[in-house]
Amino acid sequence: MSNRPTATTKPQDAQAKVHPRLEISLQLGSVTSAGNGHLAAAKKAALKGTNATALKKVRTSATFHRPKTLALPRKPTYQRKAVASLPRMDAYRTIVHPLNTESAMKKIEDHNTLVFIVDTKSNKRQIKDAVKKLYDVKALKINTLIRPDGRKKAFVRLEADVDALDVANKIGFI
Repeated sequence: MSNRPTATTKPQDAQAKVHPRLEISLQLGSVTSAGNGHLAAAKKAALKGTNATALKKVRTSATFHRPKTLALPRKPTYQRKAVASLPRMDAYRTIVHPLNTESAMKKIEDHNTLVFIVDTKSNKRQIKDAVKKLYDVKALKINTLIRPDGRKKAFVRLEADVDALDVANKIGFI
């Protein structure tokens, strides 16, 4: 029979010298190391098993939606184009010319509105930016229409503190 202490046996000498790094557990009958945690982990695995029961995810919909994965920014290794292209719709292409018909003059005097012929592909934001860049006035509102001849007309309503007549004189079409 071995001299290993068990739960039933008691040590013969109460003053028995034990290695400082080892603890003798009389209740469980196992040796654990204060420095080695793998012995305790092995004991736990032997008692409880290694396969823990995982909770099953509850699905609330019958339709599967593919999760959105992380889209990382591109890091090109070389430049694809030798020369960067200029924007196709600049301010000078957006506004073709101002309109100075009688009805346009009436709009300038009565409604503080300038009238321009603009590119058919330009939108209201581009027209607003072009007026700001070319004539240095802030537009309050832009109304557009396509004329029967196929050209686009833009009505540029200016803010109350800016006089459309002064801007028209500065442009030079009155």
